[in-house]
Amino acid sequence: MADFLESESKYIFLLPQLKSSFLSNSSSLPPGPTPWPMVGNIPHMKSPLPHVTLANFAKTYGPLISLRLGTQCLIVGSSPDVAMEILKTKDRFLCGRYNPHFLPLTKSQLNQLSLVWNEESNDNWKHLRTLCKTELFSNKAINSQEALRLKSIASLIDFVRVKEGEVMKIADLVFATVYNILGNSLMSKDFIGLGEKNEDGGIKGSISEIMGILTVPNISDFYPILSKLDLQGLRKKSIKFSVRMRAVMIPIIEERRNFVKANSFRHNDFLDTLLDSDFSDQRIFLLFMELFSSGTDTTKTTIEWTMAELAKNTESLKRVRAEIETEITQAFPKDFHKMQLPYLQACIKESMRLHPATTLLLPHRSIESCQLPILVNIWAIGRDPSIWEEPLKFKPERFLNSNLDFKGNSFKFIPFSAGRRTCPGIPMAERTVPLILVSFIHFFDWSLPNRNDPSELRMTEKFGVTTQMEHPLSLLLKARKCY
Repeated sequence: MADFLESESKYIFLLPQLKSSFLSNSSSLPPGPTPWPMVGNIPHMKSPLPHVTLANFAKTYGPLISLRLGTQCLIVGSSPDVAMEILKTKDRFLCGRYNPHFLPLTKSQLNQLSLVWNEESNDNWKHLRTLCKTELFSNKAINSQEALRLKSIASLIDFVRVKEGEVMKIADLVFATVYNILGNSLMSKDFIGLGEKNEDGGIKGSISEIMGILTVPNISDFYPILSKLDLQGLRKKSIKFSVRMRAVMIPIIEERRNFVKANSFRHNDFLDTLLDSDFSDQRIFLLFMELFSSGTDTTKTTIEWTMAELAKNTESLKRVRAEIETEITQAFPKDFHKMQLPYLQACIKESMRLHPATTLLLPHRSIESCQLPILVNIWAIGRDPSIWEEPLKFKPERFLNSNLDFKGNSFKFIPFSAGRRTCPGIPMAERTVPLILVSFIHFFDWSLPNRNDPSELRMTEKFGVTTQMEHPLSLLLKARKCY
């Protein structure tokens, strides 16, 4: 085992020193399937679920593999030990971000303005992360936003009660609720009505569109020499998305800027903080788009998968409900922060193990000379039978009396990544996800449409930046008698 780890560490240590991406036959690279001429391993990636294909490659070639996609090399890690090497031991060298070619901004603009896509982990990026962690995601900030979350939760509960007896898509309800929770934290504003249709041009449709663009295999990424041609029109589509969202956001930012100049009243939200820090409209807009895009879709996906697992595993649902009933008071949800819900937390963690919102962490790269994208397949880690007993079974009990958390301390469970690129929004997710789940569980009984057997609920995946349910969860929700 020690010899194996030494071998894998050797490959990772060499990554920052590689000078060219066209190196698929180099003995310096980890093993992998034999590439074809010109196209490399693209024909090997024909499955609609690339994280599954990469997990199968790891079974053959080991937990650190290399592929060639067109003229570009890709490194993929699929074990806790390799993840620790990439995200912790060599984090200083591998914390850069590999940028796909569809992005509408130049590299210099991203390095100046972006939180998610900043290539260099430079001082601008560090300043943005520090500002977000202290002014948006700190315990003080999260506590100050409590009333805003409760307002959105009350709207959700009231809406579902009115729609009782109708089949409801859980993802749509949760997306609107989470988007408004974040919208109030950022700008003191609701953006989406709970009954709003997912139409083209609307916010939900626009976010879905940009997430779809992110997952389309891009010829420009495989053959960068062709990137200026934008043969699939993906960069053009991302520019259109940016224009549509700017038309929504920039007037709000400008109105607030003018209001602040003319009035002493403060909203005390994140937008006020950024204006006080002399952020430009463009910088605020890009940061908000990154926060909305990453924060809403991942949270929605986690909640939908957790509810699907509980709907399918009725004994776990009964146990969660009983646990909630022992903690609930007439003050709920105002006293939510006081509730002790270890089994619900175990269910959330177990759902994130089986169905991580991002099966492949956003690509890292070396901050030095090498431009190789480096992925960590956390889906493969979460289903590895050498790590987890009965890995394909939903067993929340495995997380009871366990010190595994979301914060990247154990590399067999890193749903929010680890190291310098750890998601800064973990504190908000830790409040929002269980609060919405408790609201659905406490106030409503669930049943599948057409009296379908819960054990037959379809749990197949649809790959994306966040891995969705191929068949979105639809439930009949009936109001329960609660106080």
